Amino acid sequence: MQALKHPNETPLTALDPAAFPEVVRIDNVSFRYRHHHERFTSLKEYAIRRIQGRVRKSDVWALRDVDLAIRQGEVFGIIGANGAGKSTLLRLIAGVLRPTDGRVVVRGWPVSPLLEIGAGFHPDLSGRENVYLNATLLGHTKRDVDERLDSIVDFAELGDVMDEPLRTYSSGMIVRLGFSVATEWEPRVLLVDEVLAVGDEAFQKKCWARIQGFRQQLATVILVSHQLSYVLATCSRAAWLDRGVVRALGEPNPVVNAYRDAAAG
Repeated sequence: MQALKHPNETPLTALDPAAFPEVVRIDNVSFRYRHHHERFTSLKEYAIRRIQGRVRKSDVWALRDVDLAIRQGEVFGIIGANGAGKSTLLRLIAGVLRPTDGRVVVRGWPVSPLLEIGAGFHPDLSGRENVYLNATLLGHTKRDVDERLDSIVDFAELGDVMDEPLRTYSSGMIVRLGFSVATEWEPRVLLVDEVLAVGDEAFQKKCWARIQGFRQQLATVILVSHQLSYVLATCSRAAWLDRGVVRALGEPNPVVNAYRDAAAG
């Protein structure tokens, strides 16, 4: 793995991390989902039951008192079992959700989220039309897309099907297109939620090579992954989330080992 370089060509590992500004600050963040025990067939039924006091609900805390500071140039991994709160944390950073308690501050633009397969796409539009739709949602203009369209299509390797409806694409093809759009403009903050686990090995390597290129330009990458080998090979730091609580934080090896030990126990 090529070492991350500061503009003065000094390896990042030889520099004080505090020399780089914070890009993401998560201050004592908690997030609560409200869970309804019944399913309602209409708004009318819900309103009547609520008036009668017959709506049963409970609170599910996805995150509890999370404190993290992520700096410019980091590739930061978030690991943990399913339901640990990893995806919720990324959605808070992306601004899709707002914390129940605490605050999330993100500095830097553009922020490019790859949170789930097909997010920001419409199945009835063609691949080409979805490039424009998705890029617009990320804050880019039609002129921006016009200038970058050939590069996006080339990276995604989907030239033969770009005018076909997205509903005809496989999940791997959708990931190719989504990753290509999200990373074409060299984001200052890239959020990746497991989507790179989908698709063929050659394209995964291509994606990781692009991420390493962002790292060399001091972009910040925050990724959720169950592929611990990728976290160990790629990340500068990692956090282990367990039922919404940060159990370990620091260099990837000890964090991954702590997670593995707990899973084995």
